[in-house]
Amino acid sequence: MSGQRERIIRAFAKAPDYEDHARVQRSVAEALAARIAALALPQSPRVLEIGCGTGFLTRALLAADVGGDWTITDIAPEMVERCRASLGDAPSRQFAAMDGEFGTPEGGPFDLICSSLALQWFTDAPAALARMADWLAPGGHCLVTTLGPGSFAEWREAHAAEGLVAGTPEFQPVEDFARLDPAALDVEAHVECHADARAFLRSLKAIGAGTSSPRHRPLPPAALRRVMARFEASGSAVTYEVVTCHLHRAR
Repeated sequence: MSGQRERIIRAFAKAPDYEDHARVQRSVAEALAARIAALALPQSPRVLEIGCGTGFLTRALLAADVGGDWTITDIAPEMVERCRASLGDAPSRQFAAMDGEFGTPEGGPFDLICSSLALQWFTDAPAALARMADWLAPGGHCLVTTLGPGSFAEWREAHAAEGLVAGTPEFQPVEDFARLDPAALDVEAHVECHADARAFLRSLKAIGAGTSSPRHRPLPPAALRRVMARFEASGSAVTYEVVTCHLHRAR
């Protein structure tokens, strides 16, 4: 496992207050669950979830009566246990720590593969999605949300105004997902407002999303203060560009 992967796992493991701060993540998961619930799934589908986190999407899908046999996974064992604790054990639920990009799940093929805001941490999300599509049963659906390159544009612009480059991850271009020939591909902006730059940075750390690009080096304090001042002057708001990709396997 790469050093970057280990940093991501450690960051999420140290995010005990995730649910108190993950407002956008909760909203996106609930919208994805509503979209999935409208699909014509089998009465008892075989479901694989990648990157369950604390269980936003899992709980929303169960509340929407998407039942069946579930394989619920996350790369961070601590997140798997939090999801298990929030849902409880049941014969129809299997929990597993698994790298969604490079691991192979047990129990396929699946009628539904789903994931909410996890694939942006992958090295090559479109390639991983293409691999997931091979795990679908005939007639199966794969619906995921991830972040597009417009995410955190305001933070990057504050850096650029100072001649610096932000450490935000390099999100995959939407065109790369379009090459998968999806049944649907949608892009939607969610804007989150913060009291100031410090509040924004604290919120990222609280949800375990503070892991920077592997090539990024921390800024000297004076440079960081200038970037934070630029960010606050622009309103202390950040955009999450949410990409929803729907793959469907024909019968």
